[in-house]
Amino acid sequence: MAEPIAGEAFFAPDKRAVSIYRALARPLIGLQGVEVAVSKSQVAFRARRAFALAWAPKRYVKSDVPVVVSIALKEKLDSSRFKEVSHPSPTAWMHHLELRLVKDVDQELISWIKRAYEEAL
Repeated sequence: MAEPIAGEAFFAPDKRAVSIYRALARPLIGLQGVEVAVSKSQVAFRARRAFALAWAPKRYVKSDVPVVVSIALKEKLDSSRFKEVSHPSPTAWMHHLELRLVKDVDQELISWIKRAYEEAL
C-alpha cells in the first residue's frame, strides 16, 4: 500500500474519494512551504494563506460527488468545469469544482491550483 498522504483520512472510508484526494494532494504537498490543515469540514492547502480546499459534499447534502475542490484566486476564471464561482471578498474569487473521478484531477486543474499557490505566497 502507498504511503498515506496528509488529509486522506478525512475522506475515508470512501475509497473513491480517497483516490481522488490522493491525486489532488500529491502534486501540492511537494510545493515549498505548503501545509495541509485538516478540520472537521475540509482539508486546506496553505502557503501564507489557504489557496485550495478539498471537502466531501455528501457530509452536508445528498450528493454523489466524492470530492469538491475550492480554489482561491485573485480574479475570476471562466470555465464550464466550475460548478460555482463566488466572490466572497474584494480580493478573492472562489472556484468550486466537483471531482467525480481520478482523471478529473488533470493538468488544467493542477495549473489553476498552482496559480492560486503562487498568489498565496
